[in-house]
Amino acid sequence: MKTTDSAIKFPCSFPIKVMGLNSEAFTSAVMTIIRSHLGPDQFSQSATLSSGGKYLSITVTFIAQSQDQLNAVYEELNRHELVVMTL
Repeated sequence: MKTTDSAIKFPCSFPIKVMGLNSEAFTSAVMTIIRSHLGPDQFSQSATLSSGGKYLSITVTFIAQSQDQLNAVYEELNRHELVVMTL
């Protein structure tokens, strides 16, 4: 994996917030993607429902190793049809 220039110093703790409709399919898709990039026990997670309960926000915090790793995680999450937005 090629390392690119970044304003972030790696390794570092990094949170990714993923938003989508509140469904088991959304949660499962996000966690499958995260595990494929980070491994099963390499992160912590929390979830928050929107006030109306229609949307779910999942925050995953992990030790990011490189900008390339972050790019790969964001790209795969953003390509998934159930993901509305990532931050």
